[in-house]
Amino acid sequence: MGHFRLLVVGNGISAYGSYLNMVALNVFIYHVTGSALTAGLFMAVRLVTSVLAGFVAGRLVSTRDRKRLMVGADLTQAVALLALLLAPDGARVGLLFALAVITGSCSTLSQVALRTSVPEIVGAGHRARANGLLVTGRSLAMIAGFASSGLVVAQLGYATAFALDAVTFVISASVLFLLPVRTRAAAEGADAGAAEQEGAGAAGGFARMLLRTAPLLAVMIAVRAVDGLGSSSHNVALPIYSDSLDPAHPATFISQFWATWAIGNIVAQQLFGRVTKKTGRTPGERAFALGACLMSAAFIVVFAGLPTVPTLIAALVAGMADGFTEIVYVSRLQAAPDAERGRLFGLSASAENTGFGLGMIVSAALLESFSPLQVVASFHGLAIALCVVLLAVLLGRGRTPTRSQDRPGGRDDPAARDVSTAEGRSS
Repeated sequence: MGHFRLLVVGNGISAYGSYLNMVALNVFIYHVTGSALTAGLFMAVRLVTSVLAGFVAGRLVSTRDRKRLMVGADLTQAVALLALLLAPDGARVGLLFALAVITGSCSTLSQVALRTSVPEIVGAGHRARANGLLVTGRSLAMIAGFASSGLVVAQLGYATAFALDAVTFVISASVLFLLPVRTRAAAEGADAGAAEQEGAGAAGGFARMLLRTAPLLAVMIAVRAVDGLGSSSHNVALPIYSDSLDPAHPATFISQFWATWAIGNIVAQQLFGRVTKKTGRTPGERAFALGACLMSAAFIVVFAGLPTVPTLIAALVAGMADGFTEIVYVSRLQAAPDAERGRLFGLSASAENTGFGLGMIVSAALLESFSPLQVVASFHGLAIALCVVLLAVLLGRGRTPTRSQDRPGGRDDPAARDVSTAEGRSS
């Protein structure tokens, strides 16, 4: 785990740059063009690219060296940012859209490759703990990135913000390159060769095959897509709700919310790590569904107009449930055999980004006519309803998580067995 902790630090540093740049780029493109439509198009291009990249990334991480892919993705983003810095003013708008494509595709590729590689880096038995460390690193990076973005842009300028982001990617790439970690299963040659022969329609075929042979995993991915809808609704609604609470200081509640949410994420990782270490078991589908229900319910309560203290408690619970469900979900998908894992995470990334992007558009339109509570409750209510269906199916089947589920590709691992069986049928 020592090497993996260094990887988490490098990943957290690049995540800090990404969160910093998320704010800086969106403000910069509006500053350069003076057009809200152009700024919206920039975000749309990045989201669409992220969706499409998920399918490509799944195949790439199944057939290529994952460590090289992650290093290449970081360095590509660093070079793109430096090109933006050096470009003349007249060429910057075009480069900004090129940057949207590069950051959307490279960030998705890096995420899919890292999640797919975790069981091989730390061992199957430690994957839940490793996922928790990644969640903590990203939560801390989010706090630092959002908190410092305004100060960096205001005091040092856009160029410094972009240069700082480029440096964080170089640091992350250097850490990955120098770490002696294995990112693939030992017997990768035959699996990679088989994946290479699948053809351009592999992503759609894999999704249909998964739905037919491993419906529970398919439903879990669907829940994450609907969670993306919910996440977009509260992201869009937060500024409006915060302004209604305190028009003189509209950023106050947003800052309080995200700081409290991130603390909840970190607390969840600590508790999760201790419980799994003590019990030797990783929670499964039931825990995921219950956690997702609690998370969505807590987000709804945040917008219910309660006093500050109970609202922040709800934000803390939302952060804890969010962190818990992400660890459980990622660990569950990592239980699949190494040859199938990349396509699972590629499909998952596309589903989550699709839900988030669609939700941004729809929730923004609905907020013109409905209150933040109504919109957030509707979107997160969909997630709760789907989780209830998943729980009903699980209770009907009488599924009980066992220790064997923690072994990717194990004989008794339902996820690994279902996906492996499907692969045999499709070959």
